[in-house]
Amino acid sequence: MKALDRKLLRDLANMKGQAFTIALVVAAGIGAFISQITTYDSLNWSRQSYYETARFAHIFADIKRAPDSMINQITEISGVADVETTVMADVTLDIPNVAEPVIGRMIGLPDSGQPRLNRLTLRQGRMVEPDHGNEVLVSEAFAKARKLQPGDKLAAILNGKREQLAIVGIVLSPEYVYASLGGVLPDDRGFGVFWMNRKRLASAFDMDGAFNHVVLRMMPGANERAIIDTLDRLLEPYGALGAHGRDEQPSNKMLSQEISQQKTMSTVFPIIFLGVAAFLLNVVLSRQIATQRGEIAALKAIGYANTAIAAHYFKLVLLIVSLGIFMGVLLGAWLGYQLTSMYTAFFHFPKLIYRVQPWIPLAAASISLIAALGGAFNTMRNIMRLAPAEAMRPPAPTEFRRMLLEHLGLEKFLSPQVRMIIRTLERRPLRTLLTAFGIACSVAIIISGTFWRDAIDYLITVQFTQAEREDAQITFTNAVNHRGLYAIAHLPGVLFAEGSRSVPVRLRAEHLTYLTTISGLPETAELRRPLDSKQRPIIIPADGVLLTDRLAQKLGVRPGDHLQVEVLEGNRIKKNVLVTGVVDDLLGLSVYMNLHTLNRMLDEGDSISSVAVVLDRNRLQAFNAETKATPKIATVNFKASALQSFEETSAKNILVFTSIVTAFAAAITVGVVYNSARIALAERAWELASLRVLGFTRREVSTLLLGELGVELILAIPFGLWLGYLLALLLVNLTHNETISIPVIIAPRTYAYAVLITLAAGIVSALVVRHRIDQLDLVGVLKTRE
Repeated sequence: MKALDRKLLRDLANMKGQAFTIALVVAAGIGAFISQITTYDSLNWSRQSYYETARFAHIFADIKRAPDSMINQITEISGVADVETTVMADVTLDIPNVAEPVIGRMIGLPDSGQPRLNRLTLRQGRMVEPDHGNEVLVSEAFAKARKLQPGDKLAAILNGKREQLAIVGIVLSPEYVYASLGGVLPDDRGFGVFWMNRKRLASAFDMDGAFNHVVLRMMPGANERAIIDTLDRLLEPYGALGAHGRDEQPSNKMLSQEISQQKTMSTVFPIIFLGVAAFLLNVVLSRQIATQRGEIAALKAIGYANTAIAAHYFKLVLLIVSLGIFMGVLLGAWLGYQLTSMYTAFFHFPKLIYRVQPWIPLAAASISLIAALGGAFNTMRNIMRLAPAEAMRPPAPTEFRRMLLEHLGLEKFLSPQVRMIIRTLERRPLRTLLTAFGIACSVAIIISGTFWRDAIDYLITVQFTQAEREDAQITFTNAVNHRGLYAIAHLPGVLFAEGSRSVPVRLRAEHLTYLTTISGLPETAELRRPLDSKQRPIIIPADGVLLTDRLAQKLGVRPGDHLQVEVLEGNRIKKNVLVTGVVDDLLGLSVYMNLHTLNRMLDEGDSISSVAVVLDRNRLQAFNAETKATPKIATVNFKASALQSFEETSAKNILVFTSIVTAFAAAITVGVVYNSARIALAERAWELASLRVLGFTRREVSTLLLGELGVELILAIPFGLWLGYLLALLLVNLTHNETISIPVIIAPRTYAYAVLITLAAGIVSALVVRHRIDQLDLVGVLKTRE
């Protein structure tokens, strides 16, 4: 073994703690890079694979009732490759041992049992048989949430008639990767999707020879917009509710938005982590090599060429960084798999494929190596330029000058030790600022990774406590007159009832259009209250409409502008209406109108389609029994059920993500603080040993070195808190989508958590360095000075 290689091993043994913490910083950066990017790549790949395997449709349309004779005309539309129609209806379910009514979506299956488009994946049991009309398949998420198995039975209210259904299989569908009933929150406990023989379902809903749902697949290169426009024209006489592509299909829309957000996170967080890691790596390694200035000069003096010495130190850097790369790749792949698996709580794929493409770890490793070798090269170049005799001398001390506090006349208030600490920091301001910046980045990373819990809590409080204050929403099979409200108000357990009218519409502002629903609310609504930007209730104006601020931006309109409203049911009225204001809903894109004004526009009298109710929890059982037995009630949607499901899954996911970010940030803090202290100890060992000889105690000597770290922590934390807020704001703006508006809310507990984690990492590092100071060999250190 060459002498330099033996020196390399001795150097690594002597600095094993520093080498490990440097490798830890590299591993944190690479781990974050790989885990985030592979999670995005795996989600996207899983979706594409599933959609192709299941022949997921490209275009979807709901209709009131269209005859089967329309199928041939739809098939003849230019660019259409395949067409499939079915019957679909939302019903109330009565599940054994479940008190509250549950919403089920019934979808008809062809006699073959397997649709050509949006093919089902059988997970358990078998497919339905055509001669067994009451057999059903159930979506896997709902089955798990309600502990349903093949062989179980339940009841459903099919068009006012109670029917007993037998579950024979559990399936997945590409149409319901994300299952939600008209909202943005998944509700696997309160909303289930069922498939049964189409003829049996059509017979129950008087849909023989007709359909109310159609899906299409397009030929490659076909014009989606042209197909949708033609389809709408063909189906308009039959109560078409507006065709749309995959981009507006509810499940795919939510999945696409989540993948888009993950793409942003997989860009921002890896850049931050790897950028900070690369920056710290450059700084730490350059300082580490600078401490070996004397050894480099000695090697030059005994005849080693510059290239041999450079290769020796580059080997040292490569070994340390390679350890970090190895740990980072393993850590990143494991965390990526865990993050990808988290999405199974929301998105239901037959198989969530996790993969690590080779370019991802190679890119992370390359960035780390370039940063490390760059830091080593710059320092080596400066030392190599010195003659051996000059390099063997320690660097010239900095010129003494009065510090700022002395100019201000405040030195008398400071002890000699404090003055020494401040003077050292002032002499090397760039080093101080760089160390503080590295620690501040750790604080900012923790805040930006943990504020999501605060934001979600705030969103739930505002949307489901202040804006939507009902306990349940009752929807009728068809719109009813005002007597329906009185009937609901007199159900057992109902304390307060408030009616509303919802109608599907197409909004048009010049060339921009959007399919949505207008909600007609009482002028002074109590249970469903639009809020302004300060969360104050808005009185519904007598004329015009209120739009969610994001919908107003999407359509390019402001208060005072006009919109064309095309009603997609009944007489399909078209009318220009005034935009009277915008509301600050955090979920969904909503349109609000005065209930009486909407009734007047529809020319239908005082009608409502749903009722929001506040319930007496002591009488829930009687309320549930009554609503299950009422034929005109189509569904009862309990707010608590959706919230419970969402909070359970989101809390778990946020905890996992927060733990990962915290661990990475703590690793960076330890790497910065520990290495700064160890390098400072190596640089100032002679001074500290001299002070010990002069009579300073171990505690007093430690205070000088660790006090510098304390000041750097104090400087870093306030800046890191501010930087964390800016980073959180950046992430929210970059991950913005039209369905959910995440507010930038950071609670004091989150700031406190970031500070405590940073201080804890700093204190642990300081205690380790304090132990090194206590073990300082005074004689050995003082001998090496000259």
